[in-house]
Amino acid sequence: MASFTYRRQLTIEWGQCDPAGIVFNSRFFEIFDTGTWQMFEAALGVKAHQLAGAFGIIGIPLVDASANFITPIRFGDVVEMTTRVREFRRSSFDIEHHLSVGGELAVE
Repeated sequence: MASFTYRRQLTIEWGQCDPAGIVFNSRFFEIFDTGTWQMFEAALGVKAHQLAGAFGIIGIPLVDASANFITPIRFGDVVEMTTRVREFRRSSFDIEHHLSVGGELAVE
């Protein structure tokens, strides 16, 4: 099966960070969620709120979530995010996200 990879660039905002200017770990899961919806929109040409009408589904339940934090991402960093479906199964799929700063992997 062909793989679809979605890439985007984002700049870390102060509201995503702790007082030391490092992104709160929980904020990465918001970034992952946004990346997932944007990937599906790019691949399917349908906005999230239009999924029910287009495909007869009202959402995509989250079953499992984890992350590896390799290096801190900080306020003002420009992040390159890569999102892809790692595996499709009969009734579920796995999404993979990689966040890099300056070409170095920071979070997966």
